[in-house]
Amino acid sequence: MELFDIIAILITLSAVFSWINHRFLKMPTAIGLMLIALLMSLMLLMPIPGSDGLESDAKAMLASIDFDATLLHGMLSFLLFAGALHVNLHDLARQKWVIAILATAGVLSSTFLVGGASWALFRVLGLDVPLIYCLLFGALISPTDPIAVLGILKSAGAPKSLETKITGESLFNDGVAVVTFLVLMQIAAGDGDATIGNAMIMFVHEAFGGLLMGLVTGGIAYLMLRRVDNYQVEVLITLALASGAYAAAEHFEISAPITVVVAGLLIGNQGRDGAMSAKTVAHLDDFWELVDEALNAVLFVLIGLEVLVLTLDAKYIIAGVLAIPLVLGARILSAGLPIGIMRRFRSFSPGVVAILTWGGLRGGISVALALSLPPGEVRDIIVTATYVVVVFSILVQGLTLGKVVRMMAHRAAVEMERTELPDLTGNADSETDARADANA
Repeated sequence: MELFDIIAILITLSAVFSWINHRFLKMPTAIGLMLIALLMSLMLLMPIPGSDGLESDAKAMLASIDFDATLLHGMLSFLLFAGALHVNLHDLARQKWVIAILATAGVLSSTFLVGGASWALFRVLGLDVPLIYCLLFGALISPTDPIAVLGILKSAGAPKSLETKITGESLFNDGVAVVTFLVLMQIAAGDGDATIGNAMIMFVHEAFGGLLMGLVTGGIAYLMLRRVDNYQVEVLITLALASGAYAAAEHFEISAPITVVVAGLLIGNQGRDGAMSAKTVAHLDDFWELVDEALNAVLFVLIGLEVLVLTLDAKYIIAGVLAIPLVLGARILSAGLPIGIMRRFRSFSPGVVAILTWGGLRGGISVALALSLPPGEVRDIIVTATYVVVVFSILVQGLTLGKVVRMMAHRAAVEMERTELPDLTGNADSETDARADANA
């Protein structure tokens, strides 16, 4: 199938599914699109009269799409840039330590927690998955995706600080997770240089190299934006920045996700304030919002369709189902322990750990990293388990997150009333009465 035909089919499906969701289901866009695509894929797997050939055609189309290359070396640059472009740097700075710890120590601890627990789980199920591949599963399942979450948080009235934590963490933990995944892949491939010391050097090189590349490329784009006042040219400069900086970072083997996030933050804040007119800002926001929506629509349709190429072995599916509580438990520990320590120095929104855990949806990057593993039975197991966790997180967690946020807000309000209102049962005066009796 030709490339143009594939693009045309995916855009058409995205448009039709978006219309169906907006007209009838009225779910958050990402969740609705993935659900419709998943249901359509399951229908193709069923022996429905008149559907002969559709399943094989759909599988052939998906087989011709290199999902991990499409996302990791294409779509991700624009998605991360669009996300970073709309993040307020002042809000991010106020939450910098929380975000930094969750995006680094949180991802690393989750990688080892999920890796160790899944190794034990696979052994119980009789699945021969080496420990290093279990750690790879932990690394690829740890990064969170905010796309399907932010709209739900806003509609549920979640605090702005909580939105900033989730957005900031997800922007940076992609880069950290990819670097961790690459280090572990070197070890899995039997690279003799893959020692702990070299792994740490590679991690620092990737992370700080990405930070520096983002500042340099973003700074060059900022200087160019200051010298023109033409929104068509300025939008084109940002488009070149998102793609060019990402490609350059990959060429120099540094973290491309961190590069494009830093560049996006620089243009979205400093560039917006000091290098663009109000007209340019309006057009820039409209353009990148459209790019973000269109690419996410295609991405979540692809996630829904990927069920057609999974190895649907019963043991693999059971492993994925049982991995769900493992991933959630690791998220509770990797987010809850740091926040518990930081509570001594700062305040947090009510129920922040519960919301961060339930709102930590997994998305396309987890599926893409799983599909990038070397072909074989171990890859099939991890891909299926990853897909089950991703589908659960998007459908179940995504659709119930609003209720969790409202429940936590209600609990906080009740607790506040208990501490502020006088006790009308008479117990509040018991100590006074006892003192009066003693004096008497």
